[in-house]
Amino acid sequence: MNIIMALFPLIVLIAMGYVLKRTQFLKNEFWENSEKLNYYILFPILLFTNLADVQLELPAILQMLIAFFIIVFSVSALLWLCKKIYQIPPGRFGVYLQSHIRFNTYIGLALMGTLFGAKGMQMFAMLIAVAIPAVNILSVMGFSQGQRGQWLNTLWAVFKNPLILGCAAGILFNLSGLGLLSGMQSLLKILAAMSLPLGLLSVGVALQFGQLRYDLFSLSWNTAGRLIAMPCLAYAVCMWAGLDTMQSAIVVTFFSLPTASAAYILTRYFQGDSQLMAGVISLQTLCFIASFPLLMWLLY
Repeated sequence: MNIIMALFPLIVLIAMGYVLKRTQFLKNEFWENSEKLNYYILFPILLFTNLADVQLELPAILQMLIAFFIIVFSVSALLWLCKKIYQIPPGRFGVYLQSHIRFNTYIGLALMGTLFGAKGMQMFAMLIAVAIPAVNILSVMGFSQGQRGQWLNTLWAVFKNPLILGCAAGILFNLSGLGLLSGMQSLLKILAAMSLPLGLLSVGVALQFGQLRYDLFSLSWNTAGRLIAMPCLAYAVCMWAGLDTMQSAIVVTFFSLPTASAAYILTRYFQGDSQLMAGVISLQTLCFIASFPLLMWLLY
């Protein structure tokens, strides 16, 4: 029941974004500008505030990071092997890779606070501080084999990503031992609080259910791989690594999330199969509503 209640506000906000977009109640210019505001200012502030004053529990995070890298690298290696065996073109392979290793940060952070409280939210923030650059680099490599100059330029853009900079600033501020003035802290908290609702609305705006008629086989196996196989693998790795229940649940939740809406932008940049990517994002987001409660009920 707690999981259903945790999902309820997310579902409503995502659905609201979808309806507002399709009815043109708010024009496209609003969504473009609000996404820009969130991506460059509000969301980095949210990541900064979550990391700036958290007590860094390095042993706990180290175990979670080991589990994360085992899962991501093993799945990526398996997909690269399939690419070589089946001669999958980069434009399609990049979609398959992003479908499995990228994650929707807005949904993840909204869930963590409700399910695991402030401690879970902070542990998740520390996890994604490493995960964001790692999965972006792998995604770029998936599209760009044989195009060295292009992907090196894009990797530099990844490191300038405002989300990565927000995470880095938060960790460095934390390690410095400094504290924020109470007025500044209140301001940042207000700005951070605006990010998740706006981000979840944007998730709904990005949904394109018309693409679900396109390549149903690829849509289905990419969705099943991300929402079923990945969290089950994560659970097995967490058990093997000896993570405690909370750490394990956070890692499994992380790998239960649908892929990032921004995967569509990267796919278009590399002239990949953006039609398939749009369908994967939409189907994974829709199926997540049913798959996540079921997985949590079965595993925990």
